[in-house]
Amino acid sequence: MNKEAILKALGTVAEPDLKKDLVTLNMIENIEVSESKVSFSIVLTTPACPLKDHMKNDCANAIHQVYPNAEVEVNFTSRVTSTHNKPALKNIKNIVAVISGKGGVGKSTIAVNLAVGLAKSGAKVGLVDGDIHGPSIPMMFGVQNEKPEVIERDGKQWIVPVEKFGVKMVSIGFFVDPDKALIWRGAMITNAFTQIMNDTDWGELDYLVFDTPPGTGDIHLTLVQNYSVTGVVIVSTPQDVALADARKALSMFTDQQINVPVLGIVENMSYFSPTDMPDRKYYIFGKEGARKLAEQHGIRLLAEIPIQEEVCSSGENGLPAAFDEKHPLQKAFYLMAQNTAQSVSIRNATQDATKIVEINQ
Repeated sequence: MNKEAILKALGTVAEPDLKKDLVTLNMIENIEVSESKVSFSIVLTTPACPLKDHMKNDCANAIHQVYPNAEVEVNFTSRVTSTHNKPALKNIKNIVAVISGKGGVGKSTIAVNLAVGLAKSGAKVGLVDGDIHGPSIPMMFGVQNEKPEVIERDGKQWIVPVEKFGVKMVSIGFFVDPDKALIWRGAMITNAFTQIMNDTDWGELDYLVFDTPPGTGDIHLTLVQNYSVTGVVIVSTPQDVALADARKALSMFTDQQINVPVLGIVENMSYFSPTDMPDRKYYIFGKEGARKLAEQHGIRLLAEIPIQEEVCSSGENGLPAAFDEKHPLQKAFYLMAQNTAQSVSIRNATQDATKIVEINQ
């Protein structure tokens, strides 16, 4: 066996999403060949890639076409991509905003489990609690009593994010009395938001996830006016009233002035299955509303998350479902994170960087 023949064989294996071969995409590294064995690494565009086993099998089959008796060892490593290798923000490769048109659809639950799922896969992840009036991230991580450290470097004070489950997080909830209402006007909200973003010592991140407030208001505009957002994830329930507001959120980010890529939609509270009858599905809020919305607008359905009491209790107990191997929906939330990471990789390979927008009104 020789490396040239191995590379030629691997040059017939296409990356399923990007539709180009692994050699052309520079995804093959560290080829080692002995008399009867070949080993190499596939460099994934995200550690959360859901198709790595598929690529592994395709590579082994391609080599066996040339060397039928070869022992093939495929290893995986990853380098998370950013658009044209240009970070969305200094040291941050991708910014992903989780949005919803209305409250009560479980947006924070989705944002938390997306961040945790990405971190569980091996990515470097940060999370911003952008819901200034209703910060819930500290409770959902069980860190309500934490106070971020503030350090001084180069004449500037920096917030050190609280870290748990592999996720670095910052929330206004760390800095205010949780029992008192935050009575702030729009300008105060946006100033607090940009200070949290710009004064936090994030280090190097593959993904920074934003949990935005409901609607399409000040925080959303501040986000797109100050940062190159890689893409948005829309959260909705199947019911018509939620979908109507999800359409408005979709309309905002696909507006010509703003033009932020939509990575996909997550349908939360899709159906209810009783514990004693797991095969039965009761569509309490309607059936497949988000799936139909995704089909209408040509966007991806990232996940359908059912209603379960354990999801609520995991948020209140500070143990996200995506981290808890015993949670009945752990696999569903982890697959959601994989699908989102896959959408980010495809977006980065096929679209230009998102422009920071100027809005005059």
